[in-house]
Amino acid sequence: MRKPLGVLAAVLGLAACAPSTGSTQGAPSAAVTPQADAPTTPATTPTPKPAPESDKCRVTVARPDVTALTIETSAVRRDCVRPALLRIRIKRAVPGEDPVVKSGAARKDRITLKTPCKPGTYYAVATDYSTDTATSKAVRLTCATPTPTPTVTPTATPTPAPRKTAAQATSAGTALESEVVRLTNAERAKGGCDPLRPDARLRRAAFGHSADMAKRGYFDHDSQDGRDMVDRIRATGFSGSAWAENIAKGQRTAAQVVRDWMNSAGHRENIMNCSYTHIGVGAAKDSSGQTYWTQDFATR
Repeated sequence: MRKPLGVLAAVLGLAACAPSTGSTQGAPSAAVTPQADAPTTPATTPTPKPAPESDKCRVTVARPDVTALTIETSAVRRDCVRPALLRIRIKRAVPGEDPVVKSGAARKDRITLKTPCKPGTYYAVATDYSTDTATSKAVRLTCATPTPTPTVTPTATPTPAPRKTAAQATSAGTALESEVVRLTNAERAKGGCDPLRPDARLRRAAFGHSADMAKRGYFDHDSQDGRDMVDRIRATGFSGSAWAENIAKGQRTAAQVVRDWMNSAGHRENIMNCSYTHIGVGAAKDSSGQTYWTQDFATR
């Protein structure tokens, strides 16, 4: 029997700075020539003030591209003399007014902006508040998220899932969810990775997604209300610099779901990524008793 799996990873980074306006220099004051009827006072030639240094500043912006499931673009100020605020926006081309997907700014000559990848047509707009604005070419992007579905042979006598009790509701979750964490860390240890630390907020995000999939009968990294993995994690108050997610359904034990993930390249890559530091696992059953699993990873 084939059990579905899903995998997703994203890395986000953003630097923002509020625009500021610079002062405007006044024009040099006019030189005063001595009157002709004052011969006793020699005429003097005023010292000319130096002309302001020419600023041939120009701004360029790269068209968006996909790297590691992340849309990335950058803007550069070239040949600039004076510093200024540089802002970059990633926009999605849609009928009507194009929405801004991500925006960032910094008082630097170069700024890079990233956002989780979703299929669509995107372009970037860079604004140098001392010079001008540049717009990249629009490009259609696809997000090749691996969602392998390995063939699984269930064990002859599967171990029934332990029932949740109040004492088991720790930051790692229920006893079943805690066993997934333990087995995941055991696999990471084989590759030399540090153990992941259970986090109650990540567990809340993971369980909420599993419960929603079980209730509504869908299987996807994106919730039916439009939220993605990062939206769900941030809603719990967890802040980090990188996130990833594995999902699965139909496995009856913690050992079985971890084994299925480890037998799938994309899911195994998330589990064996030594840069992740925290984990949350959520398991929920639908009305027929089928279990939906979500495993959220984060770096902080």
